[in-house]
Amino acid sequence: MTEQGVLKVAMPKGRIYKQASKLFRQAGLPIPEDFDDSRRLIIPVPEANMEFIMAKPVDVPTYVEYGVADIGIVGKDVLMEENKDVYELLDLGIAKCRMSVIGLPGWKPVIHPRVATKYPNVASQYFRERGQQVEVIKLNGSIELAPLIGLADRIVDMVETGQTLRENGLVEMETMFAVTSRLIANRVSYRMQNNAIQGLCDRLGRMIAAVQN
Repeated sequence: MTEQGVLKVAMPKGRIYKQASKLFRQAGLPIPEDFDDSRRLIIPVPEANMEFIMAKPVDVPTYVEYGVADIGIVGKDVLMEENKDVYELLDLGIAKCRMSVIGLPGWKPVIHPRVATKYPNVASQYFRERGQQVEVIKLNGSIELAPLIGLADRIVDMVETGQTLRENGLVEMETMFAVTSRLIANRVSYRMQNNAIQGLCDRLGRMIAAVQN
């Protein structure tokens, strides 16, 4: 757990950070707008008694689980894949997309199909729960290539607009689940800094509810 007082926040770089920092400002937190374009990895915000740790999205749950960050913002897809021992406090409703099964048009089931994905645990569980035996292949980038070059029959990946799929002649075959970003907390930090963490959670929650209504 981090030192008591300053709330340390593991924040994913890129698109989620821009949406999350906007959300924080809307909730009344004094997050300077020029931080959105900063290349610094640790950004103190003394006005809010917070410190942001800029991380790769997949690393955020690890930082929170091990207590180097008290709280973090992470996509539900990463939470499900990594399965870390953290508290999931709030659905922030940002970075909306979906996890889908994707393939070429006209795909027909085959014996022992191969599925390529960045999310092997999520994919394995999904097909196992449906009684389908598949070979899952872990890839780290350009997942869309797999069915195009014959590496896999289908892929499991995140879809936001579907533009990349259309440009490569792929189609969504099944929507697995919707994905948004979540606020998570270290278990010890949540007890020791409960007032600060729950206060932030409540402020964000009220603002999100107001926007939705």
